[in-house]
Amino acid sequence: MEKEKWLFIDSGHCSPFYNMALDEALLDWHSHGDIPPVIRFYGWNPATLSIGYFQKAEKEINFDAVKEHQLGFVRRPTGGRGVLHEHELTYSVIVTEDHPDMPKTVTEAYKVISEGILRGFQNLGLAAYFSIPRTDQEKEALKSPRSAVCFDAPSWYELVVEGRKVAGSAQTRQKGVILQHGSILLDLDEDKLFSLFKYPNERVRERMQKGFKDKAVAINEISKRQISLDEAKIAFKKGFAEGLDIELVPYQLTAEQHQYVLNLAYEKYESDEWNYKR
Repeated sequence: MEKEKWLFIDSGHCSPFYNMALDEALLDWHSHGDIPPVIRFYGWNPATLSIGYFQKAEKEINFDAVKEHQLGFVRRPTGGRGVLHEHELTYSVIVTEDHPDMPKTVTEAYKVISEGILRGFQNLGLAAYFSIPRTDQEKEALKSPRSAVCFDAPSWYELVVEGRKVAGSAQTRQKGVILQHGSILLDLDEDKLFSLFKYPNERVRERMQKGFKDKAVAINEISKRQISLDEAKIAFKKGFAEGLDIELVPYQLTAEQHQYVLNLAYEKYESDEWNYKR
């Protein structure tokens, strides 16, 4: 039987504003039926700190450190916490909520979509698996995460290798469409990451950073060999095709679509009102 065709876009390293605008634009176009479901890979230029839609920027973020490290800054349309996008492969998945293979609940749909990421890790020879909060304490932690750092917070069906989180994802549903995007860490500068957030005092920061090492890890810290970005792209593209049982068709934006994304990036995602409003 012929497999369903989804678009595949590798947009390369783009500005933080363009990245978020393109994800939103793809969601809009898919909601109108203009394009089929999409898998997108991208990177960030410059390296960027993104925060979740509901985070309080001024309260949680150390903007002096963001400036010192010459990082971009943007608020995502999805929930979750702060992510340093630097040495990573970022992905997004855009598909309608009523797609026959998409469960109705957020957590179950997250698991279906993340099957592609799971296969990608396995294609790189890493024994990844889904972690499920089991104890009451773990489930309670989902409701009130203490840290502003994404990879420090537990979630349903997160991907782990050797007991540590290797990918962080967030999801939103708008106009009948699911947008899930996330980070697949190749390498991580933990000192830089933890300098970007505010803490009650230095002791708390040190304790959180120390605990973070037990909870999250980058691919090249646990892989027997160095994995390049290009190799990761091949493994995860194949992983999504296998995990979702689809055929990925390469796609490039038209000039008109590209201009639409540039306009949305400028009008919305570059604005202080969007990025600092909470």
